[in-house]
Amino acid sequence: MATTTAFAQPAVGTIRVDTNPQHILNSFDPDQALGSSVDVLSHYDIEKVYSPHILQESLSAGWGPITYRNNSELRMAYLHWNAEGTWSDPTHRSGYFIGSTELKKPIRYSLSYGLPHRGFATSGDRPIESPNLTYWKSNPYLTSKFTGESDALHPQWVVVDLQSEKSVNAVRIQWAEPYAATYTVDYWVGKEPLEWDGGPKGEWKTFASGELKHAKGGTATLKLAAAPVSTRYVRVWMTESSNTCDEHGAEDSRNCAGYAIQSIQAGSLDKPGHFVEAPRAASDKEITYTASSIDPWHSSEDVKDDGFYQHTGFDLFFTSGITNGLPATIPVTMLYGTPEDAAAQIAYIQKRGYSIGYVELGEEPDGKHAMPEDYAALYIQWAKALHQVDSKLKLGGPIFEGVNKDITLWPDAKGRISWMGRFVAYLKDHGHLDDLAFVSFEHYPFEPCEITWKSLYEEPQLMKGILKTWRDDGVPANVPLMVTENHLAAQLTGPMTTIFAALWLSDNVGSFFEGGGAVFHHSPIQPQDIHETCLGWASWSNFVADERYNIKGYTSPWFAARMINIEWVQHRSGVHQMFPSSSDIKDAQGNTLVTTYAVHRPDGNWSLMLVNRDENTPHDVKINFDGDAGSHFEGPTTFVTFGSEQYVWINDGPNSHANPDGPAVTRILAADGQSVFTLPKASVTVIRGHIAAK
Repeated sequence: MATTTAFAQPAVGTIRVDTNPQHILNSFDPDQALGSSVDVLSHYDIEKVYSPHILQESLSAGWGPITYRNNSELRMAYLHWNAEGTWSDPTHRSGYFIGSTELKKPIRYSLSYGLPHRGFATSGDRPIESPNLTYWKSNPYLTSKFTGESDALHPQWVVVDLQSEKSVNAVRIQWAEPYAATYTVDYWVGKEPLEWDGGPKGEWKTFASGELKHAKGGTATLKLAAAPVSTRYVRVWMTESSNTCDEHGAEDSRNCAGYAIQSIQAGSLDKPGHFVEAPRAASDKEITYTASSIDPWHSSEDVKDDGFYQHTGFDLFFTSGITNGLPATIPVTMLYGTPEDAAAQIAYIQKRGYSIGYVELGEEPDGKHAMPEDYAALYIQWAKALHQVDSKLKLGGPIFEGVNKDITLWPDAKGRISWMGRFVAYLKDHGHLDDLAFVSFEHYPFEPCEITWKSLYEEPQLMKGILKTWRDDGVPANVPLMVTENHLAAQLTGPMTTIFAALWLSDNVGSFFEGGGAVFHHSPIQPQDIHETCLGWASWSNFVADERYNIKGYTSPWFAARMINIEWVQHRSGVHQMFPSSSDIKDAQGNTLVTTYAVHRPDGNWSLMLVNRDENTPHDVKINFDGDAGSHFEGPTTFVTFGSEQYVWINDGPNSHANPDGPAVTRILAADGQSVFTLPKASVTVIRGHIAAK
């Protein structure tokens, strides 16, 4: 990584802490606000992760509450949280499944089921394969029968990515049942219509003859324009359904709601009027199809039970000890589920007497290109069902992918493009904003292969910037903002196990609370083995371990977690107050080299977490409270530091490890008004004690 040096630094820098009670930035209880997460595992992994030794090690990082991640919904699948339950079509063991609330044998494992009605759609994520893919069908819960409003307000759509510019003036659509009676066929002018995280660049235009009314089903070959247009993306935008029933029959009205398509082809008509599909260039990838939603219909045959992909059963999760005896954040399947099943899941957990802190609805709707109005319409239905179980449940979402800027999409009728803004507006307009008890999102700030040392300087601004963005989008001030999944990048990368990660995580946590965040979860809690990445060998986890869960050492995030959870804050003690603090130590480009985060703890101690992001140079600092040299640390003061002098990652293939591998260095100093503290290079330091009365 590139090196960073200080420029014309004073001999002694100054850390200033504003202790005015009227200037408190945030208040939080670590037992509610600082936690970790557990995600999908294999059958073998579950047996190991919940063994006493691994649980003890996993909890040793000091994180408090835990959040349970819904990887099934991430992978566009239906999670059977309970293997026991009822099918809407019990004869064929198919349809829409509701888990049983009966308290029988404790649930140790949960399985995912692929969705046959995903058809050709990928919707932006890596879906779990289904052995019985049939046709694409939209989610019936987005039709007027369930939303209570016109289907035209929840248009369903499919975008065809031809992978390169093609000449198009015709499409061939093979409809299934139900088909679209009213729809348009559009083409994209510009770039990246599906890049909602970065923002689409262009607009949709309807072909000259691309507006269809009173349409029929079957195979429709449509001439869309006299002359072809050059485009890469074609969209079928559906606003009125035939409401005819699919192959599963009319006994369940959900089979007769929405839209279904067997295939879509884009191309042109030759002179005799024959349809010719747009030819693929040698460099083209496979054509992809992104859909607005997916019908959660499935059958017992669609189970993924190979043992390599399983969720922890809720009984094992709550009784194992991994929750730390604290309320846990629990997901319910929403994008690919039913409100009745979600309600049954929560009813079961409560009947067992397990403690729920928060309930997340859905999983990463932005990554699946769900429209904000569609997500909100589902949210309201699920909130009604869940609050019938328990009116006091704290519900939230949308659980965005890790983004650093606003998520924007195609404008609505009012010209609004902010996903979050439109979601909040929908809840408000429909009288359900009170059902939003929190807003959660993931934080994966960096591209995995582009991280340099200077990336450290970006984190505080990235975190505080996205918190401000959600507020600017209309999230009410009284709705807490929560990070429920978090790491350096969404893909494994070498800096996750170097000293870089320790400094980043400390800044990550500090800037989150400084920016007004409420609950923060770092991922994951359990050990994982190391793998080669574009920037060296690394592990996602707090541990250097092999694939059999033999722990050989600790990674830098484990030490950073200990600095945060054991040294900076005090779990099991109550509410901490965060105050403004600042540093005058900068480099020649104006980057702050030493960041500072100050809390006043329930035990009366002032605790400062100082991150020296200078890779090569230690820095001496004096600490002034209220900017007055007469107010300072006084008497026995704890000084704990961890950095590049205590930890060096040795990149040695499968044998990669840290040497030295800690521990942090702790000293008790006799502080007074003249005390100068030395912050080692590339280090996290906590200074904790009482201050002199003014």
